[in-house]
Amino acid sequence: MAAEEVNKPPSLPPYPEMILEAIADLNEKDGSNKSSISKYIESKHGDLPAGHSNLLSDHLNSMKDSGELVFLKNNYMKPDPNAPPKRGRGRPRKDPNAPPAQKKARPAATSSGPTVSKTGRPRGRPRKVKPEMAQTGVQAN
Repeated sequence: MAAEEVNKPPSLPPYPEMILEAIADLNEKDGSNKSSISKYIESKHGDLPAGHSNLLSDHLNSMKDSGELVFLKNNYMKPDPNAPPKRGRGRPRKDPNAPPAQKKARPAATSSGPTVSKTGRPRGRPRKVKPEMAQTGVQAN
């Protein structure tokens, strides 16, 4: 019963809370870098777990990905509330509330052959021509 209380590490606030507190208290103009945040947390909370630097890196990355922090020029800072939302990379997602798009009408095919362009050649890559099969047998005399 007493052994459980002795082995228990001292209670620390959650890492995101400590990170936000460090950024607010350091109050640097261009934000705070990882090392200054780490030094502040070490000075304020003293005994930290063995993997403190890895935990700090993981929490900084997750907070950056979720939008709680902005990473700019190797510094972390709180996002500006007046800033426009950050656009993601790639193609934007479809709006689920948008009405379904009308399908385009295709013109009726006039000929059954391939479409011929202005140059007179059909579109696309030409078909492979099968080579003539040569007679490769032994002839008896």
